[in-house]
Amino acid sequence: MYYAGIDAHLKYLSIAVVDHTGKVVSETRVSTTQTAALIAALEPYRPLEAVVETCPFWPWIYDVLVPTGIGFHLAHAKELEAIAHSNRKTDERDALLLARMLSAGLIPEVYARAGPQRDVVRVLRHRQHLVRWRTSCVNRIHAQLHAAQLSLPREQLLRRATRGWLDLHAWPKWAPEQQRCVSMHLHLIDTLTPLIRTTDRHIAELAGMNAAARCLQTIPGIGPYRGLLLATELGPIERFPSARQVAAYAGLAPTVHNSGGKVRHGGIPRGANRYVRSALVSAVPSHVRAAPESALSEYYQRQKERLGWQVARVATARKLGHIVFRMLKTGEAWRAPHTSEYAAQAAACITEQTQAA
Repeated sequence: MYYAGIDAHLKYLSIAVVDHTGKVVSETRVSTTQTAALIAALEPYRPLEAVVETCPFWPWIYDVLVPTGIGFHLAHAKELEAIAHSNRKTDERDALLLARMLSAGLIPEVYARAGPQRDVVRVLRHRQHLVRWRTSCVNRIHAQLHAAQLSLPREQLLRRATRGWLDLHAWPKWAPEQQRCVSMHLHLIDTLTPLIRTTDRHIAELAGMNAAARCLQTIPGIGPYRGLLLATELGPIERFPSARQVAAYAGLAPTVHNSGGKVRHGGIPRGANRYVRSALVSAVPSHVRAAPESALSEYYQRQKERLGWQVARVATARKLGHIVFRMLKTGEAWRAPHTSEYAAQAAACITEQTQAA
């Protein structure tokens, strides 16, 4: 068995190959424009496992290596402390260290998605960026309102009826430069909103073709976007041994420092999948509104009275993550005995999965 470490850059790849003992058998550098040279550099060493750090270039390397039968491993760049904090850092040393860590089984791996999965993720991330840009414009308008001693509920600013209120109450109080800025922000909002709606329709189509996403949509508060995001980010669900791993992957479990017999619990970690965490946390208030009598909603209300809505929302999101894990693991849809609509959706989802199987 041979192991290859690849240090990827925009214009070239540094490649180091070692055998099972860690002995260097090849070191080379190839241009990123010559994929045939990459295959030629690795072809003499079979069977071969290759490792690449997380970077913008790993998808095309995956698409080149995997069809040739080379094993592919994606390393978590932030957890490779030996490389990140080395005093002597070169491309060749990084590639060699990656190869030797892979041969020793010390690579902190990240799940590498195949091409079709990456396409779905691109659509979801694109939608998130569009919404983020629109929200930024809304926040800038609110800043101008506050500067003029005016206030407006945030959800109302995107409504067409609010434009008349702005013309009547805010426009006379704004200075000319404020009016110019707000006009541009409103124009950007009017441009981004149709794009978001078009993307939402496309996401709904993709979610309709995904059995796991359709099943998750039976949960009150989870629509096509959140259902497809959770199904894509967590799939394949077999890579998570238990629901606790899903909570940790989403950053919904508190950090733990256990040393010298002392255990200290901290806040939720930042180095986690923020997309899954955001989907679960934002689904909690939607679920409470859609199914106020569910056990999950009752749990949220109890925690809210004890700890406040911020902590209660995170705790309920962790519970929701456990439910999502079990649904994806067993194929069983949401059961809501008090709501006939969701019960019918659950039955339909189970029927679809049974037919597909």
